Amino acid sequence: MIFITAKFRVRPEDADQWPEISREFTNATRAEPGCLWFDWSRSLDDPNEYVLVEAFRDSDAGTSHVQAAHFRAARQTLPPHLSETPRIVNAVIDQNDWSELGEMAVPK
Repeated sequence: MIFITAKFRVRPEDADQWPEISREFTNATRAEPGCLWFDWSRSLDDPNEYVLVEAFRDSDAGTSHVQAAHFRAARQTLPPHLSETPRIVNAVIDQNDWSELGEMAVPK
């Protein structure tokens, strides 16, 4: 799968509305057949930073994502709400879901 984590620094005046600002893009991406997950979290240390954790089935799904109309639209509509260019980690890994964190296993 293609596993991506990106940090988005949102302009302070838009930070509280970011979930709504990004909602159309988020929903359309989650509906893509190759999208495994697409989840936003707000930083506990910086209220203007959102972290996006996303995964796509394979390189074809990743290519489809960046070629989708909603991705092209987001490239126009989201940057005006950002204070800097998002930072990203992008890796291809050999799995298709989350693994358990064995060091913190919860007894069953």
